[in-house]
Amino acid sequence: MRGYRDPKVNTGGPDVLAMANLTPTPPSAPSFFRDTPMNTFRFSRWLLALGAAGVLAATPVAAETTLKMAYALSTDSHYGAGARAFADSLDKGTSGEYQIKHYPNSALGGEREVIEGLQLGTIDLAIVSTGATVNFVPDTGVFDIPFLFRDLTHARKVMDSEIGQNLLAQFPKRGLVALAWGEQGFRQMTNNVRPVNTPADARGLKIRSMENPIHIAAFREIGILATPMAWPEVATALQQGTIDGQENPMSVVVSAKLWQLQKYLSLTSHVYGPALVLMSPSVYNGLSDAQKEAFKTAGVESARAMRAFVDNVEREGLEKVREEGMEVNTVDHAAFVKAVEPVYPQYYKQFSQDLVDSIRNMQ
Repeated sequence: MRGYRDPKVNTGGPDVLAMANLTPTPPSAPSFFRDTPMNTFRFSRWLLALGAAGVLAATPVAAETTLKMAYALSTDSHYGAGARAFADSLDKGTSGEYQIKHYPNSALGGEREVIEGLQLGTIDLAIVSTGATVNFVPDTGVFDIPFLFRDLTHARKVMDSEIGQNLLAQFPKRGLVALAWGEQGFRQMTNNVRPVNTPADARGLKIRSMENPIHIAAFREIGILATPMAWPEVATALQQGTIDGQENPMSVVVSAKLWQLQKYLSLTSHVYGPALVLMSPSVYNGLSDAQKEAFKTAGVESARAMRAFVDNVEREGLEKVREEGMEVNTVDHAAFVKAVEPVYPQYYKQFSQDLVDSIRNMQ
């Protein structure tokens, strides 16, 4: 809140003004003003009090700036956990200079609209998926290649490596500031038609996908009818039967309570889902070096909180969805890897085989 002043600070209210208008009176005045040792003492205390009131009135109160932070999921999601960690870290790092106002559940629009808002300066901060950033910084799409990572340990090592940091450095060229890589976890598939054990089971299903050509190419190779759709529209589309299912990490399956809309959960683990903590350059470029460091630190803390959330939901999420009635099955992972192999030459051409192989082979 800009220009906030604590109402408890005396800035010259009626009592002070009334005291300031007092003038010495003749000896016949009330005893308070007569020249006695006691009254001299009282008058001195009054002058000190008046002086103190003046000092308080003149002392400026530090302004607190409110920043808008947008994300697509609920405050109970991994995005919400990351946003809270960001706010807490920033509060400590700047001694309360900044307040973060949360806009969860796509309150400020879909992820593409939010990123455009960051560029325009109408939104200050956001946590988004690479499904949206690929339209702005295309090289981030390399992490969306299906079956690129062995497990979470492998993925996190790559994101924290020079490979991941070099990609963050590309965002300023697109009018964005990337503070850190967050996380969603591995994406799984849900639907209302049948369990998906093999690529053949997935063929013909209308599955909501992000507006991400890397994902869509692999889905179409398998025979899935990929249907790009903004996340806020998904629940209605599932209820109306416009689509059969969707694919998302367990963190989203749990936070969005997809058991209310979907019957089957198939553990395809087909794509690792990074997230990004982004900032508008209109805010970042006006900061001091110390403030910039505080924001970067807050980004790192946000990412750490998202990873902790994912670790927890991977352990407990499956138990939760089973309790809520979803049918959960594992898949023939090798068969899916083989099914998307014909798409890899396209990925090599788009991102270079050296980059793809360097990610795959990192130990």
